[in-house]
Amino acid sequence: MSTARPRATPAGPLAGSSLTAARRARELALTAGGPAVDVLVIGLGATGAGVALDAAARGLSVAAVDAHDLAFGTSRWSSKLVHGGLRYLASAQLDVAHESAVERGVLMERTAPHLVGAQPFVLPLTPLVSRGQAALAWAGFRAGDGLRLAARTARSTLPAPRRLSAVETRHLAPALRGTGLRGGLLSWDGRLTDDARLVTAVARTAAAHGARILTRVRALSLTSAGALIRDELTGEQGEIRARAVVNASGVWAGGLVEGIRIRPSRGTHLVLRAERLGPLPAGLHIPVPGETNRFVLVLPQGDGRVYVGLTDEPVDGEVPDVPEAPETDIGFLLDVLGSALDAPVHRDDVVGAFAGLRPLLDTAPGEAGAGGAVRTADVSRRHAVLTSPDGVTTVVGGKLTTYRRMAEDAVDAAVRTHRLPAGPSPTAALPLVGAASPAALAALPAPRRLIRRYGTEAPAVHALGTDHPALRAPVMEGHPVTRAELVWAVRHEGALDEADLLDRRTRIGLVPADRTAALPAARAAVGEALGSR
Repeated sequence: MSTARPRATPAGPLAGSSLTAARRARELALTAGGPAVDVLVIGLGATGAGVALDAAARGLSVAAVDAHDLAFGTSRWSSKLVHGGLRYLASAQLDVAHESAVERGVLMERTAPHLVGAQPFVLPLTPLVSRGQAALAWAGFRAGDGLRLAARTARSTLPAPRRLSAVETRHLAPALRGTGLRGGLLSWDGRLTDDARLVTAVARTAAAHGARILTRVRALSLTSAGALIRDELTGEQGEIRARAVVNASGVWAGGLVEGIRIRPSRGTHLVLRAERLGPLPAGLHIPVPGETNRFVLVLPQGDGRVYVGLTDEPVDGEVPDVPEAPETDIGFLLDVLGSALDAPVHRDDVVGAFAGLRPLLDTAPGEAGAGGAVRTADVSRRHAVLTSPDGVTTVVGGKLTTYRRMAEDAVDAAVRTHRLPAGPSPTAALPLVGAASPAALAALPAPRRLIRRYGTEAPAVHALGTDHPALRAPVMEGHPVTRAELVWAVRHEGALDEADLLDRRTRIGLVPADRTAALPAARAAVGEALGSR
């Protein structure tokens, strides 16, 4: 298999990157019961898609399966941030902090500059923030800038932190309470247009390099020689044979490989209408009262919504397909938000909420925090690559920012264990579908909003509305996503039904009322896209 980078065409997507229902059916028929592939990947979240891309880019034959859709699990429930590792400096996890900063720079400057940009944050110095806490936070932001420098990320990519006056602070965050406000601290970090879109781009780039991306295919059992699988669309079972198997199923990893212990941690976010908080040129870090290094984030999304998160709570029991946001988490976030805002946000203002489960590796079941109970906030975010006695490679832990490095380490382990014919990973310099330099992106003849979501493919998405004027219309009043984007998702991004469109290719479904309003347009888009083949 050639490792040459596929090329985009002026009028359409990257060659070979389009994921469709027909391609899925064709490649599943070739894979189930067919010749062994070099690498079988279980899970198509950020890490699993990253493993598929890494292995395929090294010239290995790859099949990657997921019981649901791309980014169905944890990867779509993040804060949509690409962190530089500041939090890990505070807990003396220097290697994790440096790795995070390096991977942030890779995404922002090389592999996905269309999807990851600089996000300003203001930490307001309210009466609840002591001068000692403010000094500690400022030292942390300066140290974070040192991480940027150590990672060789350009200053033009991430500006320097600075102190703000009270007037400047209120200008960047007018919703803040002015009484007692001493000023603020401005810092910068990486921010994704959308986490599920990143996973889609990674998976499509893997497909362009020859990987078979097979959604709605459940792995029933694993061995080092392959997996028993079931097509969730037809119910038919089969076997995929492989020379190496990588388990990248996140919080479900322990259910497929014995000896893997996962300690899930729940992160909850609220969804508010943007008008509820007014103009927000910057995000907010709101300190949690009584905590020295814990913040609630206020994250303007640019689509008429604002996310507020997040929690870090241990989860026991069976792992659900879609976690629910409990009222206790919602109340906690509203209380912290109310500690800094001029007008309180009430429960009725919360139009949606989502929760994700972080797949933290349980390495020390006996450790306890100061209160006698283990806190998932204290569990390391280091990732681990483990090889079972029968040769299955499992990658667990870590976080969205470091998905590429996690994938590289997992493929390295599989290559080493099974003596696969592959060289080193090329993915640190491999642009994802839609990537281009900032200058090239700025020159594209398409709306800025589309460029931030599709990069170099934005003109092709925009052209769908030009060729078919009915597709220019938004899918619902008050939301910018157009019907053309839904059709594009079915034709090129592997969306198979309305849920894929509303809950992952777009994030309309995060607000239940919006999901209901947009459902007819999603159904029509599935019919339009499939009917035009």
